[in-house]
Amino acid sequence: MGAAVMAADYRMFPGVNLYHFTGGPCAELVALGAARAQGARQMRCIVAVGNHGRGVIGPCGRDRQVFVDYYPTMRVIVPTPAGPRSVLAADLMPLTQRWTPEGMDGLDPSLYQDPETAGPPIIRFNPRYLEAVRTGAKTKTTRFRDPARLGPARLVFESDPEVVLSAEVTGIRHCLVSDLTDQDAQAEGLTTANELREGLKGHYPDLAATDGVDVITFQVNGTGAA
Repeated sequence: MGAAVMAADYRMFPGVNLYHFTGGPCAELVALGAARAQGARQMRCIVAVGNHGRGVIGPCGRDRQVFVDYYPTMRVIVPTPAGPRSVLAADLMPLTQRWTPEGMDGLDPSLYQDPETAGPPIIRFNPRYLEAVRTGAKTKTTRFRDPARLGPARLVFESDPEVVLSAEVTGIRHCLVSDLTDQDAQAEGLTTANELREGLKGHYPDLAATDGVDVITFQVNGTGAA
């Protein structure tokens, strides 16, 4: 088994399990230990993958307890009948995962409800945008290969603890990066289109002027509490 964990500052830390018949540490715990040893204290996301093409493997019960105790808002990538999904670590504890001699199956679909698909669609934000969104200074977000849809949405700010605002997506415009306007920039709390393009490069380093993006217009509902 191999695992990787992403810290709050986007550093990545790998780990592999140390198999032993007495019960060696899981790959997830090795990765978390490596992260802590290198100064990371808050974690964003973790995933484990099995060798020989087994793909994404969900965490064992011991790992889940560690996740909940130390990083309850960390997202965990798990297998589901519809493919890999990310869930909050805290949401994994009430759920069960069937064990067979061949290994771990996917999460029991009779007990599992994917929080990514239960309720309005999620649009994720860096927590530094929280106040601008709350105050209405930021009413647009420009996304590359990150589709949205019109209607109710949850704006999720990946802070610790996570903050969720209830909102409405009122418009989606597809355009080239080169066609972004000063008006788009101002709706994101910036000044010029060039400033917006430079900011997008921070999120999408390989973004080119000829790439298509979606300019998503949204409105926070009331106080925004979801």
